[in-house]
Amino acid sequence: MICQKTCRKPALSIRKANEMIKSRPTIGITTHVEDGRFSLHAAYTTAVTRAGGHPVLLAPVPGTSADLLPQLDGVILSGGDDPMMEAFGQPTHPKARTIHPDRQSFELEMLENLEKEPKKPVFGICLGMQLMGLKGGGALDQHLPDHLPTADDHWDGGQHSVSGSLGEGVVSSHHRQALSDPGRFEVVSRAPDGVIEAISDPNHPHFLGVQWHPERTDDPTMGLLLFERFLDACRETAHQS
Repeated sequence: MICQKTCRKPALSIRKANEMIKSRPTIGITTHVEDGRFSLHAAYTTAVTRAGGHPVLLAPVPGTSADLLPQLDGVILSGGDDPMMEAFGQPTHPKARTIHPDRQSFELEMLENLEKEPKKPVFGICLGMQLMGLKGGGALDQHLPDHLPTADDHWDGGQHSVSGSLGEGVVSSHHRQALSDPGRFEVVSRAPDGVIEAISDPNHPHFLGVQWHPERTDDPTMGLLLFERFLDACRETAHQS
């Protein structure tokens, strides 16, 4: 009897420890590559931490995403420069500032491997949303200023409103490109000028991409709340596993 009691205590302790770990999900965030360095705006890690997660920066090394994914409760594809469109059968716009090839390969590979884990939450931001859409068969408007009179509203921290099933609010943007076709995904938010501002996969527990920067958006509905919803989905998925 004494042995049974003492044997139960470690099991209970381990269970509580696991619950504590899962209550603060581990979130992998993709990083920028430039001049031989990996970097990320601190606003991403701040937002994840405030929402209740443990942020981990992912070095964009092609061939590593399959090993990384089992260690993560969720993935954030962060913002950055522009995709190289040759990978999608189009020439890259001459005014595009393209991301490092290793980053593009790593993130497309990450999305490919995420398809094998259809319940793992994914949150794409700006470039991240564009790669999600392109990987899902969508199309990219590579230079909004070529034809959109309000293109400057989306550039250099431009403030503009968005509306849709995610709610309504004012967001902070920094992009010259945007999806013109969401591919297999659903458009869930637009700007007043018609720019696609958010996409989601209705068949996935949490596969969301937004064109703006919620980590730098003051409006809580369009900012921190999106991270909190993402972290809630990560906890729920981790609990089910």
